[in-house]
Amino acid sequence: MGMQLAGRGGSRSSRRKAFRQMSEINVTPFVDVMLVLLIVFMVTAPLLTVGVPVDLPKTNAPPLAVDKEPLYVSVKPNGSIWVQETEVDLATLAPKLTAISGANPETRVLVRGDHTNSYGRMVEVLGAISGAGFKKIGLAAELPGSHPPAKAGARPPSKANH
Repeated sequence: MGMQLAGRGGSRSSRRKAFRQMSEINVTPFVDVMLVLLIVFMVTAPLLTVGVPVDLPKTNAPPLAVDKEPLYVSVKPNGSIWVQETEVDLATLAPKLTAISGANPETRVLVRGDHTNSYGRMVEVLGAISGAGFKKIGLAAELPGSHPPAKAGARPPSKANH
């Protein structure tokens, strides 16, 4: 005299049907991984901007409203020229900027020159950029109360045209 509960036991074929494999894709782990990657990129992107330390001059001009991130050309106190984080010489400055901008003359170029640089060196750099056909050239400066970036990879605190 055996007793059988409802839904339990039964034939072998009914048990096989109850434990079929799920054939749907579970996207939750994929979404989790993508959100973590998004957060990592959002945190690291600001740290990957201009990394050449330059002691900028002070100005009272307000920062410019910008729509796209400009190209940065830095001139260090020793006269070396840097495009973003790559050192170039004056002869290769124009071709390098043209290649980076995709030959777009409307690309904004900000020149970050140390306040101890000679006027002649700054004019040479500005002339080379202008000669390459760029129309939107500006000089970067700091506001009087601001401090220079603490490390080489820090973003410049403010920018202003003169």
